[in-house]
Amino acid sequence: MSAITLYNYELEDSCYRVRLLLKMLGLEYITFAVDMVPGNEHKSPAMLALNPLGEIPILTDGELTLYGAEAIMTYLAGAYDTSGTWLPKQPSHLGRVMQWLAFSAGPLKAAMTARQVSLFGLPGDFETLKAQSRKAFRIMDDHMTLRQIDGKDWFVGDGPTLADLTLFPTFALSRDYGIDHDEFPALRIWIRRFRALPGFTTMPGIPDYH
Repeated sequence: MSAITLYNYELEDSCYRVRLLLKMLGLEYITFAVDMVPGNEHKSPAMLALNPLGEIPILTDGELTLYGAEAIMTYLAGAYDTSGTWLPKQPSHLGRVMQWLAFSAGPLKAAMTARQVSLFGLPGDFETLKAQSRKAFRIMDDHMTLRQIDGKDWFVGDGPTLADLTLFPTFALSRDYGIDHDEFPALRIWIRRFRALPGFTTMPGIPDYH
């Protein structure tokens, strides 16, 4: 059986999502380091042959090649999480998980870009991106506030799912570009809880709340 290979940049939050799930599933994998900044290697012909969009992460598993963190995580959870924890089988829960995966690939994309503009000097209207990030985080915080009022700890269902895993890095890393987590108290509680999950591994910029 061929090894799982992750094309990865250590400081990219979508790559971190995939690394985090691989770790929490206890899967062994090989890392192929991509010089995203400053090398721009993800735009090289070799990388474009794997992902014509010129983005990472990219994952290969045997003859399968996938790009896009949301697609990769959905595959890994479906293929390797026999418990159905991360990708619930109950249709209503599954639908809500997919809703948040779409949110992370859509409205939350501004937050990922804002961080790249701030840290790596990539092009973008930083103030507009930061405002869009706050709007997305407000939606998340409002959702978790209502969940916590109902005695629930996670975005969907009674335990952590891909909904939590896809949202966690982008909010947790938002202090890198000047968004104070005190603005979002429900999310502060949630990320502290997420950090305590078995198999959790951190990356630079993830806060260690006490």
